[in-house]
Amino acid sequence: MATAIVTGSGGLIGSESVERLVREGFDVVGLENDMRARFFGPDASTRPTTRRLAARHATFTSIELDIRDAAGVSDVFARHAADLELVIHTAAQPSHDWAASDPQTDFAVNANGTLNLLEAARSHAPDATFVFCSTNKVYGDLPNALPLVEQDKRLELPAGHRYHGGIDASMSIDASTHSLFGVSKAAADLMVQEYGRYFGMPTVCFRGGCLTGPNHAGAKLHGFLSYLMRCTVTGERYTVFGYDGKQVRDNIHSADLVGAFLAFHGAPRSAAVYNIGGGRASNCSMLEAIELCERIAGRALDHAIVADNRVGDHRWWISDLEPFRADHPGWKPSYDVEGILREIHDRNVERWSVIA
Repeated sequence: MATAIVTGSGGLIGSESVERLVREGFDVVGLENDMRARFFGPDASTRPTTRRLAARHATFTSIELDIRDAAGVSDVFARHAADLELVIHTAAQPSHDWAASDPQTDFAVNANGTLNLLEAARSHAPDATFVFCSTNKVYGDLPNALPLVEQDKRLELPAGHRYHGGIDASMSIDASTHSLFGVSKAAADLMVQEYGRYFGMPTVCFRGGCLTGPNHAGAKLHGFLSYLMRCTVTGERYTVFGYDGKQVRDNIHSADLVGAFLAFHGAPRSAAVYNIGGGRASNCSMLEAIELCERIAGRALDHAIVADNRVGDHRWWISDLEPFRADHPGWKPSYDVEGILREIHDRNVERWSVIA
Protein backbone atom coordinates (compact mmCIF):
# COMPACT_ATOMS: atom_id res chain seq x y z
CA MET A 1 0.00 0.00 0.00
CA ALA A 2 1.26 3.50 -0.85
CA THR A 3 2.46 5.59 2.09
CA ALA A 4 2.14 9.33 2.65
CA ILE A 5 3.89 11.41 5.31
CA VAL A 6 2.00 14.45 6.62
CA THR A 7 3.78 16.94 8.84
CA GLY A 8 1.70 19.00 11.24
CA SER A 9 -0.92 16.25 10.97
CA GLY A 10 -2.96 17.60 13.89
CA GLY A 11 -3.41 21.06 12.38
CA LEU A 12 -6.07 22.38 10.06
CA ILE A 13 -4.52 21.40 6.70
CA GLY A 14 -2.60 18.45 8.11
CA SER A 15 -5.68 16.80 9.60
CA GLU A 16 -7.70 17.46 6.43
CA SER A 17 -4.86 15.83 4.48
CA VAL A 18 -4.92 12.78 6.74
CA GLU A 19 -8.67 12.33 6.31
CA ARG A 20 -8.49 12.64 2.52
CA LEU A 21 -5.43 10.40 2.13
CA VAL A 22 -6.97 7.65 4.24
CA ARG A 23 -10.04 7.76 1.99
CA GLU A 24 -7.75 7.56 -1.04
CA GLY A 25 -6.22 4.33 0.30
CA PHE A 26 -2.88 5.55 1.65
CA ASP A 27 -1.13 4.41 4.78
CA VAL A 28 -0.59 7.78 6.46
CA VAL A 29 2.23 8.65 8.84
CA GLY A 30 1.72 11.90 10.73
CA LEU A 31 4.52 13.93 12.29
CA GLU A 32 3.21 16.13 15.10
CA ASN A 33 4.53 17.56 18.36
CA ASP A 34 1.77 20.02 19.33
CA MET A 35 3.88 23.16 19.12
CA ARG A 36 0.64 25.04 18.37
CA ALA A 37 -0.15 24.84 22.11
CA ARG A 38 3.19 26.53 22.81
CA PHE A 39 2.62 29.14 20.12
CA PHE A 40 -0.99 30.04 20.89
CA GLY A 41 -1.99 28.45 24.20
CA PRO A 42 -3.95 25.34 25.22
CA ASP A 43 -7.01 26.22 23.12
CA ALA A 44 -4.86 25.74 20.02
CA SER A 45 -3.55 22.31 21.04
CA THR A 46 -3.53 19.72 18.26
CA ARG A 47 -3.55 16.73 20.63
CA PRO A 48 -7.35 16.23 20.60
CA THR A 49 -7.32 16.11 16.80
CA THR A 50 -4.40 13.68 16.75
CA ARG A 51 -6.16 11.37 19.21
CA ARG A 52 -9.36 11.56 17.18
CA LEU A 53 -7.59 10.70 13.93
CA ALA A 54 -5.74 7.78 15.52
CA ALA A 55 -8.95 6.38 17.00
CA ARG A 56 -10.87 6.74 13.73
CA HIS A 57 -8.36 5.40 11.19
CA ALA A 58 -6.45 2.13 11.41
CA THR A 59 -4.21 3.22 8.52
CA PHE A 60 -3.05 6.39 10.29
CA THR A 61 -0.02 6.39 12.59
CA SER A 62 1.00 9.48 14.56
CA ILE A 63 4.64 9.96 15.51
CA GLU A 64 5.56 12.63 18.05
CA LEU A 65 8.48 14.32 16.35
CA ASP A 66 9.86 17.84 16.00
CA ILE A 67 10.82 18.52 12.37
CA ARG A 68 13.89 20.38 13.66
CA ASP A 69 15.25 16.93 14.62
CA ALA A 70 17.08 16.07 11.40
CA ALA A 71 18.13 12.58 12.51
CA GLY A 72 14.62 11.73 13.69
CA VAL A 73 13.07 12.95 10.43
CA SER A 74 15.58 10.97 8.37
CA ASP A 75 14.82 7.83 10.38
CA VAL A 76 11.08 8.09 9.67
CA PHE A 77 11.68 8.52 5.94
CA ALA A 78 14.13 5.62 5.89
CA ARG A 79 11.61 3.30 7.57
CA HIS A 80 8.93 4.10 5.00
CA ALA A 81 11.12 4.63 1.93
CA ALA A 82 9.98 1.55 0.02
CA ASP A 83 6.34 2.66 -0.21
CA LEU A 84 6.59 6.43 0.25
CA GLU A 85 4.83 8.24 -2.60
CA LEU A 86 3.76 11.57 -1.13
CA VAL A 87 4.93 14.10 1.46
CA ILE A 88 2.57 16.89 2.53
CA HIS A 89 4.44 19.43 4.63
CA THR A 90 2.07 21.63 6.63
CA ALA A 91 3.98 21.93 9.93
CA ALA A 92 4.91 25.56 10.64
CA GLN A 93 5.06 28.46 13.01
CA PRO A 94 2.29 30.41 11.22
CA SER A 95 1.99 33.79 12.97
CA HIS A 96 3.50 37.20 12.11
CA ASP A 97 3.24 38.37 15.71
CA TRP A 98 4.65 35.22 17.27
CA ALA A 99 7.61 35.20 14.88
CA ALA A 100 8.66 38.64 16.09
CA SER A 101 8.63 37.40 19.69
CA ASP A 102 11.00 34.47 18.98
CA PRO A 103 12.69 34.77 15.57
CA GLN A 104 15.11 31.92 16.13
CA THR A 105 12.39 29.38 16.83
CA ASP A 106 10.31 30.70 13.94
CA PHE A 107 13.19 30.33 11.47
CA ALA A 108 14.31 26.97 12.82
CA VAL A 109 10.83 25.48 12.47
CA ASN A 110 9.88 27.03 9.15
CA ALA A 111 13.19 27.06 7.30
CA ASN A 112 15.46 24.47 8.91
CA GLY A 113 12.60 22.05 9.49
CA THR A 114 11.71 22.20 5.81
CA LEU A 115 15.35 21.60 4.85
CA ASN A 116 15.43 18.51 7.10
CA LEU A 117 12.36 17.11 5.34
CA LEU A 118 13.71 17.82 1.87
CA GLU A 119 17.03 16.19 2.64
CA ALA A 120 15.30 13.15 4.12
CA ALA A 121 13.14 12.87 1.02
CA ARG A 122 16.13 13.25 -1.30
CA SER A 123 18.08 10.59 0.60
CA HIS A 124 15.32 8.00 0.93
CA ALA A 125 12.45 8.71 -1.50
CA PRO A 126 13.49 11.24 -4.16
CA ASP A 127 10.59 10.30 -6.44
CA ALA A 128 7.94 11.01 -3.80
CA THR A 129 5.85 14.11 -4.50
CA PHE A 130 6.80 16.86 -2.05
CA VAL A 131 3.98 19.34 -1.34
CA PHE A 132 4.85 22.43 0.68
CA CYS A 133 2.32 24.78 2.29
CA SER A 134 3.97 28.11 1.57
CA THR A 135 2.28 31.50 1.97
CA ASN A 136 1.50 34.66 0.05
CA LYS A 137 3.61 36.44 2.68
CA VAL A 138 6.68 35.51 0.60
CA TYR A 139 5.71 38.58 -1.51
CA GLY A 140 6.08 40.82 1.52
CA ASP A 141 4.10 44.04 1.30
CA LEU A 142 4.54 44.53 -2.47
CA PRO A 143 0.79 43.95 -3.01
CA ASN A 144 0.27 47.18 -1.04
CA ALA A 145 1.77 49.13 -3.96
CA LEU A 146 -1.14 48.10 -6.19
CA PRO A 147 -3.37 51.03 -7.30
CA LEU A 148 -6.31 50.15 -5.08
CA VAL A 149 -9.56 52.09 -5.15
CA GLU A 150 -11.48 52.63 -1.94
CA GLN A 151 -15.08 51.46 -2.10
CA ASP A 152 -17.78 51.54 0.54
CA LYS A 153 -16.79 48.29 2.26
CA ARG A 154 -13.58 47.19 0.58
CA LEU A 155 -10.47 48.12 -1.33
CA GLU A 156 -10.49 46.96 -4.95
CA LEU A 157 -8.32 46.90 -8.06
CA PRO A 158 -9.56 48.61 -11.22
CA ALA A 159 -11.16 46.14 -13.61
CA GLY A 160 -8.49 46.59 -16.27
CA HIS A 161 -5.51 45.87 -14.00
CA ARG A 162 -3.42 42.80 -14.84
CA TYR A 163 -3.99 41.40 -11.33
CA HIS A 164 -7.71 42.16 -11.14
CA GLY A 165 -8.52 38.47 -11.56
CA GLY A 166 -5.94 37.62 -8.92
CA ILE A 167 -2.21 37.84 -8.27
CA ASP A 168 -0.07 35.17 -9.90
CA ALA A 169 3.48 34.04 -9.14
CA SER A 170 4.98 36.64 -11.47
CA MET A 171 4.94 39.16 -8.60
CA SER A 172 8.43 39.74 -7.21
CA ILE A 173 9.36 38.69 -3.69
CA ASP A 174 12.19 41.27 -3.49
CA ALA A 175 12.44 44.83 -2.14
CA SER A 176 9.59 44.51 0.33
CA THR A 177 8.88 44.16 4.05
CA HIS A 178 7.91 40.56 4.72
CA SER A 179 7.63 40.23 8.50
CA LEU A 180 9.98 37.70 10.08
CA PHE A 181 7.42 34.98 9.46
CA GLY A 182 7.36 35.87 5.76
CA VAL A 183 11.16 35.62 5.62
CA SER A 184 11.31 32.17 7.21
CA LYS A 185 8.61 30.87 4.89
CA ALA A 186 10.30 32.45 1.86
CA ALA A 187 13.54 30.68 2.75
CA ALA A 188 11.68 27.37 2.92
CA ASP A 189 9.81 28.12 -0.31
CA LEU A 190 13.04 28.78 -2.20
CA MET A 191 14.62 25.63 -0.80
CA VAL A 192 11.67 23.51 -1.94
CA GLN A 193 12.01 24.99 -5.42
CA GLU A 194 15.76 24.41 -5.42
CA TYR A 195 15.46 20.73 -4.50
CA GLY A 196 13.08 20.45 -7.43
CA ARG A 197 15.41 22.16 -9.88
CA TYR A 198 18.80 20.99 -8.61
CA PHE A 199 17.90 17.39 -7.78
CA GLY A 200 14.97 16.89 -10.16
CA MET A 201 12.54 16.05 -7.35
CA PRO A 202 8.78 16.54 -7.86
CA THR A 203 8.16 19.54 -5.60
CA VAL A 204 5.48 22.22 -5.36
CA CYS A 205 5.03 25.38 -3.31
CA PHE A 206 1.42 26.38 -2.74
CA ARG A 207 1.51 30.04 -1.73
CA GLY A 208 -1.72 30.23 0.20
CA GLY A 209 -3.85 33.17 1.19
CA CYS A 210 -6.18 32.55 4.13
CA LEU A 211 -6.52 28.80 4.71
CA THR A 212 -9.57 27.99 6.75
CA GLY A 213 -12.29 25.54 7.68
CA PRO A 214 -14.34 24.22 10.59
CA ASN A 215 -11.40 22.43 12.20
CA HIS A 216 -9.43 25.66 12.64
CA ALA A 217 -8.65 26.28 16.30
CA GLY A 218 -9.72 29.92 16.08
CA ALA A 219 -6.71 31.21 18.01
CA LYS A 220 -6.22 34.95 18.37
CA LEU A 221 -2.96 35.05 16.44
CA HIS A 222 -3.90 32.50 13.80
CA GLY A 223 -7.10 31.58 12.01
CA PHE A 224 -8.79 34.72 10.70
CA LEU A 225 -12.32 33.57 9.84
CA SER A 226 -12.56 31.00 12.62
CA TYR A 227 -11.45 33.47 15.30
CA LEU A 228 -13.78 36.11 13.90
CA MET A 229 -16.74 33.74 14.14
CA ARG A 230 -15.67 32.59 17.59
CA CYS A 231 -15.66 36.18 18.85
CA THR A 232 -19.08 36.78 17.31
CA VAL A 233 -20.52 33.73 19.09
CA THR A 234 -18.80 34.24 22.44
CA GLY A 235 -18.97 38.04 22.71
CA GLU A 236 -15.18 38.39 22.90
CA ARG A 237 -13.90 41.67 21.50
CA TYR A 238 -12.27 41.51 18.08
CA THR A 239 -9.66 44.04 16.94
CA VAL A 240 -9.25 44.92 13.28
CA PHE A 241 -5.75 46.23 12.54
CA GLY A 242 -5.61 49.07 10.03
CA TYR A 243 -7.04 49.99 6.63
CA ASP A 244 -10.45 50.93 8.12
CA GLY A 245 -11.42 47.27 7.92
CA LYS A 246 -11.48 47.40 4.11
CA GLN A 247 -8.51 45.06 3.57
CA VAL A 248 -9.43 42.13 1.33
CA ARG A 249 -8.48 38.46 1.70
CA ASP A 250 -9.37 35.43 -0.34
CA ASN A 251 -10.24 32.34 1.68
CA ILE A 252 -9.91 28.69 0.71
CA HIS A 253 -11.51 25.79 2.56
CA SER A 254 -9.08 23.14 3.80
CA ALA A 255 -10.85 20.44 1.77
CA ASP A 256 -10.43 22.43 -1.46
CA LEU A 257 -6.74 22.99 -0.72
CA VAL A 258 -6.08 19.31 -0.04
CA GLY A 259 -7.92 18.56 -3.26
CA ALA A 260 -5.31 20.72 -5.01
CA PHE A 261 -2.52 18.74 -3.32
CA LEU A 262 -3.93 15.49 -4.66
CA ALA A 263 -4.47 16.97 -8.10
CA PHE A 264 -0.79 17.95 -8.22
CA HIS A 265 0.26 14.52 -7.01
CA GLY A 266 -1.67 13.04 -9.93
CA ALA A 267 0.45 15.03 -12.41
CA PRO A 268 3.56 16.28 -10.59
CA ARG A 269 6.53 18.19 -11.94
CA SER A 270 9.68 19.72 -10.51
CA ALA A 271 9.86 23.13 -8.81
CA ALA A 272 6.22 24.09 -9.37
CA VAL A 273 4.91 27.27 -7.72
CA TYR A 274 1.27 28.32 -7.50
CA ASN A 275 -0.64 31.03 -5.68
CA ILE A 276 -3.64 29.31 -4.13
CA GLY A 277 -6.68 30.63 -2.33
CA GLY A 278 -10.33 31.34 -2.79
CA GLY A 279 -9.70 33.53 -5.82
CA ARG A 280 -12.43 35.75 -7.17
CA ALA A 281 -15.11 33.27 -6.09
CA SER A 282 -14.26 33.34 -2.37
CA ASN A 283 -12.94 36.59 -0.93
CA CYS A 284 -14.07 39.32 1.44
CA SER A 285 -12.98 42.44 3.26
CA MET A 286 -12.90 42.55 7.05
CA LEU A 287 -16.08 44.64 7.07
CA GLU A 288 -17.81 42.16 4.77
CA ALA A 289 -16.65 39.21 6.88
CA ILE A 290 -17.98 40.87 10.04
CA GLU A 291 -21.37 41.39 8.41
CA LEU A 292 -21.51 37.74 7.33
CA CYS A 293 -20.56 36.50 10.81
CA GLU A 294 -23.21 38.67 12.43
CA ARG A 295 -25.89 37.47 10.02
CA ILE A 296 -24.99 33.80 10.41
CA ALA A 297 -24.61 33.93 14.20
CA GLY A 298 -27.62 36.20 14.70
CA ARG A 299 -25.78 38.59 16.98
CA ALA A 300 -23.53 41.64 16.76
CA LEU A 301 -19.75 41.41 17.00
CA ASP A 302 -18.07 43.59 19.62
CA HIS A 303 -15.16 44.97 17.62
CA ALA A 304 -12.82 47.91 17.24
CA ILE A 305 -10.83 49.16 14.25
CA VAL A 306 -7.43 50.59 15.13
CA ALA A 307 -5.30 52.71 12.84
CA ASP A 308 -2.07 50.70 12.90
CA ASN A 309 -1.83 47.68 10.61
CA ARG A 310 0.42 44.71 11.28
CA VAL A 311 3.92 44.97 9.78
CA GLY A 312 3.96 43.59 6.25
CA ASP A 313 0.20 43.02 6.24
CA HIS A 314 -1.60 43.11 2.91
CA ARG A 315 -4.23 45.68 1.97
CA TRP A 316 -5.57 43.40 -0.77
CA TRP A 317 -4.93 39.83 -1.73
CA ILE A 318 -6.80 37.64 -4.19
CA SER A 319 -4.99 34.66 -5.73
CA ASP A 320 -5.00 33.99 -9.45
CA LEU A 321 -6.11 30.35 -9.70
CA GLU A 322 -5.88 30.07 -13.48
CA PRO A 323 -2.24 28.85 -13.66
CA PHE A 324 -3.09 25.89 -11.40
CA ARG A 325 -6.35 25.19 -13.21
CA ALA A 326 -4.51 25.22 -16.54
CA ASP A 327 -2.13 22.52 -15.32
CA HIS A 328 -4.79 20.60 -13.37
CA PRO A 329 -8.14 21.25 -15.09
CA GLY A 330 -10.04 18.72 -12.94
CA TRP A 331 -9.66 20.84 -9.80
CA LYS A 332 -12.28 23.38 -8.78
CA PRO A 333 -13.01 24.91 -5.34
CA SER A 334 -16.40 24.02 -3.90
CA TYR A 335 -16.77 26.64 -1.12
CA ASP A 336 -17.29 30.39 -1.05
CA VAL A 337 -16.80 32.64 2.01
CA GLU A 338 -20.38 32.38 3.22
CA GLY A 339 -20.34 28.59 2.90
CA ILE A 340 -17.07 28.44 4.85
CA LEU A 341 -18.38 30.67 7.62
CA ARG A 342 -21.65 28.76 7.93
CA GLU A 343 -19.76 25.49 8.30
CA ILE A 344 -17.39 27.03 10.88
CA HIS A 345 -20.39 28.30 12.84
CA ASP A 346 -22.45 25.13 12.67
CA ARG A 347 -19.58 22.83 13.65
CA ASN A 348 -18.43 24.97 16.59
CA VAL A 349 -21.37 27.00 17.90
CA GLU A 350 -22.31 24.53 20.64
CA ARG A 351 -18.76 24.36 21.99
CA TRP A 352 -18.20 28.13 21.73
CA SER A 353 -21.55 28.90 23.34
CA VAL A 354 -20.33 27.22 26.53
CA ILE A 355 -17.41 29.68 26.59
CA ALA A 356 -19.83 32.58 26.20
